[in-house]
Amino acid sequence: MTTLIVGLILFLGVHSLSIVNEPLRNRLNASMGEGAFKGLYSVVSIVGLVLIVWGYGAARMDPTVIYMPPAWLKHVAFLLLVPVFPLLFATYLPGKIKAKLKHPMLIAAKLWALAHLLANGMLHDLLLFGSFLAWAVADRISMKRRTQRAITTLPATKANDVIAIVGGLAVYVVMVVWAHQWLFGVSPV
Repeated sequence: MTTLIVGLILFLGVHSLSIVNEPLRNRLNASMGEGAFKGLYSVVSIVGLVLIVWGYGAARMDPTVIYMPPAWLKHVAFLLLVPVFPLLFATYLPGKIKAKLKHPMLIAAKLWALAHLLANGMLHDLLLFGSFLAWAVADRISMKRRTQRAITTLPATKANDVIAIVGGLAVYVVMVVWAHQWLFGVSPV
């Protein structure tokens, strides 16, 4: 469990720098140079992600039950997860979806985390998905007071929404039917 917690602290910690201290983030970026700052940011993120995956896998071997969700919540989770991949795609394929929602990736993260919290009741699930949900909520709230940095995306076109929806739904189906079992050892169906 310690490995999972350290991974969450590293990954979400580096992703929270703008939330808790945007001036510090900007000073570090300026003093290190954007390339070096992004490189360090990426390394810390990757180390955190590896520790999350490793720690979560280890915690699953000795689970602590917090609650047993009723079976019908899995159906709710499936529905909440349907828009997740289209929203992720819409983040980098700007169109009406991104213009309307402003931050589709954060909405995707919140839906993903909430769905998994509804369907899973082990301590390691609560730590992982609860941490991501809390982070996404805090990040969205903080965006109201801070300067938004541009992210690299494709040019905005009308076709991007179609690509985001069709591509995202295709990835969702692949994830449900095959990839979730292959990647995580758990079949969602």
